[in-house]
Amino acid sequence: MPTAVTYLNPPNAAPAQSAYCQVARVKPGELAFVSGQVSVDAQGLVVGRGNFDNQFKQVFENIGRILHDLGAGYDDIVQMTSYLIEEGDISGFRDARATHFPEWFTGPLFPPHTLLIVRALANPEFLLEVEVVARLGD
Repeated sequence: MPTAVTYLNPPNAAPAQSAYCQVARVKPGELAFVSGQVSVDAQGLVVGRGNFDNQFKQVFENIGRILHDLGAGYDDIVQMTSYLIEEGDISGFRDARATHFPEWFTGPLFPPHTLLIVRALANPEFLLEVEVVARLGD
């Protein structure tokens, strides 16, 4: 089934600096703006204290569950914004993305993705937070 979201890197755009693309083209439809997700389980307990990869996986599992409930999936993501509290976690973030995105997305391109380093998140145990915009099915 063709997707309503297409990822691309226009020929005149600067090359993407990691595993993302410069543009997501979206067919008309309803958009969902998903609040920043953090590493908590269904009971609201922090998962992966001090372990960046475990927190990364939990955050994206939470995103996947929300998208599923909305009748969408990872390939319906139009835009992502990620917030890290430690600059030293950038390489771990890129490694986790390179490892796990091929498991979740059909690829080979991935959604436009902005990465920010912030001073703190809502709970000092959270190492990252990710918000997404997704296009919902018809």
